[in-house]
Amino acid sequence: MSTSLSVRTAAVTLGLAALGAGAAVPASAAPAHLGYTGTSAEAAANEAFFQAVLESVAEKRAANPRSTAAVTVVYDASRAPSFSAQISRSTQIWNSSVSNVKLQAGTSGADFSYREGNDPRGSYASTDGHGRGYIFLDYAQNQQYDSTRVTAHETGHVLGLPDHYAGPCSELMSGGGPGPSCTNAIPNAAERSRVDQLWANGFAAALDKALQKSAR
Repeated sequence: MSTSLSVRTAAVTLGLAALGAGAAVPASAAPAHLGYTGTSAEAAANEAFFQAVLESVAEKRAANPRSTAAVTVVYDASRAPSFSAQISRSTQIWNSSVSNVKLQAGTSGADFSYREGNDPRGSYASTDGHGRGYIFLDYAQNQQYDSTRVTAHETGHVLGLPDHYAGPCSELMSGGGPGPSCTNAIPNAAERSRVDQLWANGFAAALDKALQKSAR
């Protein structure tokens, strides 16, 4: 099994954190160790995933620009039934942690989805850059590491947060850096603040772009 959480954009697969043990890491994945700090390509992949979701939400809001409801990101969890409890808990954590964006379950018009299965590269977030992103939850990895933390961490990418492997267990986006004993699934104050900033300023910019497109 790969020792990393991964992000994939199109055909690019990249390791993110030290999660798992024992098997050789695929050539396309990043080396897995606690001192791993990531690459610029990984950062770009994380940003692409966030932008895809952001634009998907903005385009839907552009169809009803006078809506005063909170920005809502809709996810479809129907393809990850084994992780329904973890996904629900992750959603609760994020919805109680930030105010400018809310996650909501739904199968129609979802902005991203969750999937489950076996993958030697572990769990990852993936996007094709056109609002059809998904989070893949690997069985083996979620048995070795706290499953709610893995799910909440990957969902953090949907909301715009990058990895920071060198961070402490109290930092959700440190991923597997602190090791399998870390079970914290709650973003810290800095992570919460960053998500709120992104979904205030970033979403406003994406909405402006979507409105301009719809007016043409």
